[in-house]
Amino acid sequence: MASKNTVFRLNSRQGIVDLAKAEEDIPKAAAYEVLIKIHSVALNYRDVAIATSHYPFPVKDNLIPLSDAAGEIVEIGTNVQGFTVGDWVIANFNSANLYGPMKDWTGGLGGPVDGVLRNYLSINANTVIKVPKESSLKASQWASLVCTGTTAWNALYGNVPLKPGQTVLFQGTGGVSITGLVLAKAAGAKTIITSSSDEKLAYVKKKFGADHTINYKTHPEWAKEVQKITQGNGVDYIFENGGSGTIQQSVESIAFGGVIAIIGFLSSAKQEEMPNVAGLALSKGCVIRGINVGSKQLLEECVRFVGSHNLDIPVEKTFPFTEEGVKAAYKYLSEGQHVGKVCIDLE
Repeated sequence: MASKNTVFRLNSRQGIVDLAKAEEDIPKAAAYEVLIKIHSVALNYRDVAIATSHYPFPVKDNLIPLSDAAGEIVEIGTNVQGFTVGDWVIANFNSANLYGPMKDWTGGLGGPVDGVLRNYLSINANTVIKVPKESSLKASQWASLVCTGTTAWNALYGNVPLKPGQTVLFQGTGGVSITGLVLAKAAGAKTIITSSSDEKLAYVKKKFGADHTINYKTHPEWAKEVQKITQGNGVDYIFENGGSGTIQQSVESIAFGGVIAIIGFLSSAKQEEMPNVAGLALSKGCVIRGINVGSKQLLEECVRFVGSHNLDIPVEKTFPFTEEGVKAAYKYLSEGQHVGKVCIDLE
């Protein structure tokens, strides 16, 4: 074990330039904790929003950012059962959210609670999940499931469970959309994905097997294309990453009684153009639900599904755990040109 814990902290929230590297003491595992040596961490749009003061929920001062990590247990607290040194694990996004809906915004790693951008993490064992030993997935792929995988699983199974043969629409080619597409395809669903780049759409169709693609720049009223593809039936599920700026097109695309999962807030409508969401939902009898990542129970289900199918969770690019590498990873994610996840490998 190393003698010191390399840690990155946000001195302020004015941009990634404020990320500072420090050497701190390695924490000890308390009675109900395990100490994890982190091997890889995954970034989310939330992390860029936090670093640039655009995140609308609580954030602590002098924060260790990021919420998604995979690693191995190197120390076990005296009252912990069910784990051994050497187990490969991930930890849930919110340590207080073991099952059911999240109760508040005070428990999320990398926001109100110090996160995982460090070599060693001590954390309550109740929030930790072992990954299958026989899996061929890399640490970066398991790390990518913490937020992205749980969010996608929650969108597909947290309310009305997805059934084989149903159709799912994914907005954009970010981590949650591509991971969701992989999960949905493995479950026997039909898939549609949107992007402003024909190049990205062609890549996603070839690499991940998307059934249909729509360029929303070419087709700004892309709901009409969805209706053509589905022969007027609409889609059963939508991963809504835009927010108020795209919700009207989503409702026009959804089947009667379908489920729209509000995942992101990338596209805001002007106040004078704000859609009547209540009226839109009523017009389709659809479910519009906010997704706050999800519980440990949902993450466990996702891990079992991914492990049993040995799914190739999409990680586009990894960066080194150096000051230059960490800032480059943030910059790359913020530019929005990625397809899949952006990660930082610590070894």
